[in-house]
This record gives sequence, C-alpha cells and structure tokens, in this order.
Amino acid sequence: MTPREPRTDIGQAAEPAGHEPEKTSASARSLLLTVLGEFVLPRRGEVWTGTLIDALGAFGIEEKSARQALSRTCAEGLLASVRHGRKVRWNLTEAGERLLREGTERIYGFMRRPHAWDGRWLVLTAGVPETQRRLRHRLRTKLTWLGLGSPSPTLWVIPDASKEAAVRDVVRELDLGDRAHAWIGPASDIGDITKLINAAWDLDDVEKRYLGFIERFEGRVVSTDREAFVHQVLLIQEWRRFPFLDPDLPAELLDHDWPGPRAATVFHDLRDRWRRRAQAEWDLMDSGAATRH
Repeated sequence: MTPREPRTDIGQAAEPAGHEPEKTSASARSLLLTVLGEFVLPRRGEVWTGTLIDALGAFGIEEKSARQALSRTCAEGLLASVRHGRKVRWNLTEAGERLLREGTERIYGFMRRPHAWDGRWLVLTAGVPETQRRLRHRLRTKLTWLGLGSPSPTLWVIPDASKEAAVRDVVRELDLGDRAHAWIGPASDIGDITKLINAAWDLDDVEKRYLGFIERFEGRVVSTDREAFVHQVLLIQEWRRFPFLDPDLPAELLDHDWPGPRAATVFHDLRDRWRRRAQAEWDLMDSGAATRH
C-alpha cells in the first residue's frame, strides 16, 4: 500500500507554555515535524513516544493532540512504531527521512549566502484543469517550495536557471510531461519586469514578515536549557515559512535594501547560540522517557 503523500504545508507556530497556546492538531503536527527534523533526524531517526509528548508539551500541546499528530504522521508513511514492552519507540521511515533531509537542506541553506545572477529566467507552463484540484495543489506546493511564482494561471517563473533540474523532477513526479513546457533565457524589453514580479510574489507581505521575524527574535536571550529548546523550535517554525514565500530574488531585481539577509543572519546566529543548550534539554527529556515505566 502506497502511503499518502506527506503534507508540506507550513503550520502556524505555537507559543510556549505561559503564552496562549495553539492546541490544534495542525499546530501539533507542524511542531512535531520541526522537532523530528531538528532533534530526531540527526540521531539515528529514533525516539520514544514519551520524549515527543514531553517536547510538544513545552508548547502547550496536550498529550491527546500530541498522540493524534504522531498517528497522522505515521499514517502518512513518515514514521513507524516499534513496541518495547509497554513503551513505543518511533523510527523515521525512508520517506520520512528523505522529506526531513530535503526540508532541512532547504531551510538551513536558504539565503545562507549571496549568489550571483546570470540574468536568465526559468519559465514554465503547466496546465492542470480545475477538476484536478489535488494535482493542482501538489504542483503549486512543490513549485512554491522551489521558489517559483505564478503571475498568471498555468505560468510559473523564477530568475534562477539552476532550478531547471528540480522543476523537471517535479514535472516527472506528477506525470505532467505531456502538459508542461519550459524555457530558459534573459528577459526581453517587452513589458514591465517589476509588474511581473509583483504579480508572481507578494513581496510587500514577505517584507513585513521578515521585519516581524527580526523584531520578534533579534536580541532575544534565554536563561535556561528549557528556554533554549522552546525558542529554538519556535525560531525554526517561523523561519521555515520563508522558503515558501520568498523567491530570494537577485539584488538586481530589488529596488531597496531587502531585509531577508538580515533576517537570515538573525536566524543562523540564534540557532548556533542556542543549539547546544537545546540539545541538552532534548537529551534530558529523552533519558527521562527511556527510564519511565
């Protein structure tokens, strides 16, 4: 039986205990994926149920919602359970490990360093009828994750020719070879590139989100390992939205000082600063779950 395709949408970040928490299953699942990618994937992909329940509990997620998120993630083929007496240990499946590795590389590599632009655009047309909503959603999710924008129906663009192979993989995976066509080259002087960019991406909204991210996290100080764990997860929760929202346009196409690089610096500096203490808190939760009867 083929597992359902894992959802790659970005859930709303929950607030830590002491704030008004998000207790929906959607926020529990979103937090679970972040925790799996940050703490479980690097450690052989194995974790106790109790560890995950304790970890999600730090964000106000009740045990019932945490277990529901685990069940959903297992049903999607990302986790498999192994019983050890009265306790259950979860292992990342091959699909789960692949999804998390791809996400980790994209999230931590996004806007990591400036990149030169050769002036070329990748343009894709892919027609999927309204009646095939699931396929349309999958196509949009995958292309948006790669940074492409859609200025008009069936048309996708990005000023980055290096994405050709990744776009080809998406077209092949979704079996759209007979309905998709792509071109690579410089833009002509026909039309207004600024209008094209504004139609393809909501950069005003992205900029506001970057400034909000900077305001929320820049200069934040943690006092305990527990705080380091909570704030590191929330930091990643917020940052992981941006590869979906920001095409990381070259400087030549931006008309002012873009806050993305500053936000990226805040993200990487804080993650590096909090990581050791957050890992220590994770180890404490994991050892407690391992010895709990």
